[in-house]
Amino acid sequence: MFKVGDKVVYPMHGAGVIEAVEEKEVLGESKRYFIMRLPLGGMKVMIPTDAARDSGLRGVIAPAEVERVLGVLRAQKTNMSSNWNQRYRANLEKIKSGDVYEVAEVVRNLVKRDREKGLSTGERKMLDNARQILVSELVLAQDSKEEDVQELLEDALA
Repeated sequence: MFKVGDKVVYPMHGAGVIEAVEEKEVLGESKRYFIMRLPLGGMKVMIPTDAARDSGLRGVIAPAEVERVLGVLRAQKTNMSSNWNQRYRANLEKIKSGDVYEVAEVVRNLVKRDREKGLSTGERKMLDNARQILVSELVLAQDSKEEDVQELLEDALA
């Protein structure tokens, strides 16, 4: 299980550091929670310890895996449905998985689609969210600054 100081990723929110494990009463029920701070934006998230694994909470990738993520970003885009709704749902499932490589795939595919045909408002918001999730993990994995990681992503997507 995780402990204070661990760098973790919470699907749909991004990467952060567990600051505390606290007992809290919510809706009359007392439970233990991981208190996670997201470095980008400073938001705090409470995750029930007994549901952490089921929610997809996992450790941040090792620094050696960052190059593999960048490889996903550099690769050719995969075939996506031309139907906006199907494409949106498929991308949302990839983001919800919490898998850094699938999130990188969503970022790559949406950036390339944006350059070719443009994105709808919903897909633009999804791209921004997926990019933020990816950046937050790479910042913690490499112990680097957000600006440096943003530049790394831009280079890989160029």
